[in-house]
Amino acid sequence: MKKVQDLEAAQTLAQNGKRHQELSRQVAVQRKEKDFQGMLEYHREDEALLIRNLVTELKPQALAGAVPCLPAYILYMCIRHADYVNDDLKVHSLLTSTINGIKKVLKKHSDDFEMTSFWLSNTCRLLHCLKQYSGDEGFMTQNTAKQNEHCLKNFDLTEYRQVLSDLSIQIYQQLIKIAEGVLQPMIVSAMLENESIQGLSGVKPTGYRKRSSSMADGDHSYCLEAVIRQMSSFHTVMCDQGLDPEIILQVFKQLFYMITAVTLNNLLLRKDVCSWSTGMQLRYNISQLEEWLRGRNLHQSGAVQTMEPLIQAAQLLQLKKKTPEDAEAICSLSTSLSTQQIVKILNLYTPLNEFEERVTVGFIRTIQAQLQDRNDPQQLLLDYKHMFPVLFPFNPSALTMDSIHIPACLNLEFLNEVFTI
Repeated sequence: MKKVQDLEAAQTLAQNGKRHQELSRQVAVQRKEKDFQGMLEYHREDEALLIRNLVTELKPQALAGAVPCLPAYILYMCIRHADYVNDDLKVHSLLTSTINGIKKVLKKHSDDFEMTSFWLSNTCRLLHCLKQYSGDEGFMTQNTAKQNEHCLKNFDLTEYRQVLSDLSIQIYQQLIKIAEGVLQPMIVSAMLENESIQGLSGVKPTGYRKRSSSMADGDHSYCLEAVIRQMSSFHTVMCDQGLDPEIILQVFKQLFYMITAVTLNNLLLRKDVCSWSTGMQLRYNISQLEEWLRGRNLHQSGAVQTMEPLIQAAQLLQLKKKTPEDAEAICSLSTSLSTQQIVKILNLYTPLNEFEERVTVGFIRTIQAQLQDRNDPQQLLLDYKHMFPVLFPFNPSALTMDSIHIPACLNLEFLNEVFTI
């Protein structure tokens, strides 16, 4: 009897195991892949939660490794669903809350380059999405058939595109202001005072010591490598966050103009740096900056052209300054410097030693006579706060809305609570 009972128990266990295995196999077979439509549905009462998690409390570091500009894509997918159900109040409320949320973040992080770059990237991408999927033929020329299926059906958001464009300009200006604030204390020390070429300290103008009044505390000196490292950091952040390449080019054109203006203005105001050795140092530093631009593929930004006055000032410090032929050469080479700037540099020029003569008054008058027909501005110093106009060219995405992967780092509990995908 005991053997019979043991055998029956073994058979029962085997049958249960087999039945469980069949059930598991049946679940796996019946599972079907979901066909995503590239929309995200949320309840209107959850809008504040959506904006808080997606805009005001989102940290750029949380999205490392995710699709660049992911918040912009998610917001557009929400707009698509509101358009799909023809809910104009929901579209209006979401876009208004998004814009106000971005402004709030920018105000709170007014000196944070990474956060400002992050929202410049996302604001531009949201603007591009509203153009690319607007249904306007002019913006659909590069779309695939699948992308055209994701165009808005019921609403024309042209006015919101203008608001986002204005907001992008505001964010860009804040980004430039932050970057300039970081770089400006380094420039004079790195470009004019630090000895990039070893041995030039032995040919400094006699009677002058290295000044420190232009440094932050009088004790901190910056080398050119520090400036280049900082610009490399800016470039890496903007690229990682998916900022449009055309905008990155404009950022560095603006920064190089500021470097030129600050350096040249100090050269025009300081007799101790107007010498042959400074000209040599400047030529070397400028070549290093040009090499960095080429290495980062930024040479088409126009940054080199903004340095032309500084390049010519360095040449002027190294040219001979005695004969009428020398004066003619100076005039022909100094096309980006005004007459007032050329004369100022010549007046400030300091001989290296007692064997080198100062620039004579007669030579300076010869220069002035040859340049008298120029219609030069009367302002001696460059306006280092001058801002070039910024352009935001249309840059459509190759992604489709149904291919956007939302990573777990975006608070899955929040997503499950708010969204119906």
